[in-house]
Amino acid sequence: MSEATTTDLYEVTMAMSYLREGMTGPATFSLFVRDLPPDRGFLVAAGLESGLDFLAGYRVGPEDVADFAAVLHRPAEDLRPLLGLAFDGEVRAVPEGRVVHAGEPLLEVTAPLPVAQLVETYLLNRLSHQTAIASKAVRCVLAAAGHPVVDFSLRRTHGPEAGFHAARLGGVVGFAGTSNVAAARAEGLPAVGTMAHSFVEAFDSEEAAFRAFARAHPGPVTLLVDTYDTESGVRAAARVLRDLDGGARGPGSAVRLDSGDLALLAGRARDILDAAGLADVGIVASGGLDEYAVDDLVRSGAPIDVYAVGTRVGVSADAPYLDSAYKMVAYDGRPVMKLSPAKVTAPGPKQVFRRAGRPDVIGVADEDPARYGRPVLETVMRDGRRTRGRATLAECRQRLRADLADLSHPARRIRAPAAQRPLVSERLAALEEEVRGRIGRELDAVAAWAGPPRPETHPTTIR
Repeated sequence: MSEATTTDLYEVTMAMSYLREGMTGPATFSLFVRDLPPDRGFLVAAGLESGLDFLAGYRVGPEDVADFAAVLHRPAEDLRPLLGLAFDGEVRAVPEGRVVHAGEPLLEVTAPLPVAQLVETYLLNRLSHQTAIASKAVRCVLAAAGHPVVDFSLRRTHGPEAGFHAARLGGVVGFAGTSNVAAARAEGLPAVGTMAHSFVEAFDSEEAAFRAFARAHPGPVTLLVDTYDTESGVRAAARVLRDLDGGARGPGSAVRLDSGDLALLAGRARDILDAAGLADVGIVASGGLDEYAVDDLVRSGAPIDVYAVGTRVGVSADAPYLDSAYKMVAYDGRPVMKLSPAKVTAPGPKQVFRRAGRPDVIGVADEDPARYGRPVLETVMRDGRRTRGRATLAECRQRLRADLADLSHPARRIRAPAAQRPLVSERLAALEEEVRGRIGRELDAVAAWAGPPRPETHPTTIR
């Protein structure tokens, strides 16, 4: 399946109409999140790199035209105007790893109108999904308060590709490793893992299972201790680990708790290990953890060294989608906006300006940054080609650390965070009023031609 056909049908029908009408002038579309989920104080921009890969390779080929024709039940010749369309436009975007707020563009695309329309669905999918996962994952890092967090999400994500993205995004926000072998290899992430309960069940006893595992692996080893009785499992693990020489045991060997009252069991496990002279053996906790559970465990003082998060984080269980949109803001040099109630969009290409300790300012793209702060959106593609190499995970993490350091404490809170709303520059506010006025005059002219005036309406004010 071609990525060109990974789109909604109405993108194709609109592009065909544009081509028929000769509407191929440059259009700018802005991709943004209208409002944050209730339990998010900020978002982490993600998905840009895979979006740019898509745009750099975008081209409508003969097989795509045939597929479009087939689903529309029309002759392929009717769809031939789409053949050869490729992305040769410009992209300005927030680099991956940066903090973003509601209403701020994550990305703005400027390209011939039919092409800018056709790429909407794919870009929305990539950036919305990955931003949602990164924004969930970073909260686990904040909740862990310096303890390592690792990704165990692959088996429960919505498909292998989503699992790959979850592992990579864990790397973006500062996870210490992933169980996902493909992602670890491709992205240079530490691969982490232990054993399943089935491994223990396959042997006559827990201790026999642990000794077999230790013989097969030179160490360090992590032993899963809650298959039958957790305290008994910790004692069996302690006997095995104590018999290993120092090189095989650690540093880095651990026991893993995967169920039950993790705070209570971690305390008992720590006592057993310390009494056995195994103070260097750590405790890994897993089993349905997310930022809320990690926060509770950290606040309780549980002696847990590593937190393994999986299902709830890999699917962003409490906020599995974002209220994202991809809206036209200019066509052929003319700023445009949408006035639908509760879905008003600001006109024109934009820039986000950031200054430490102050709310962001959304302004017109060409405003002087000296007035409001450093510009956040950067030109990442021109004439359909990247203007820079792929961002490394280290670069993404560095950006995120800097932005988090400047973020207000209420926005960083795990529970009841207070999201910060960006301000609007004077020039953007004036442009909005200008475009509103123009649209109002056009509607009045249509109403005068059509008959009696309609009841007056008051569009929602932009925030």
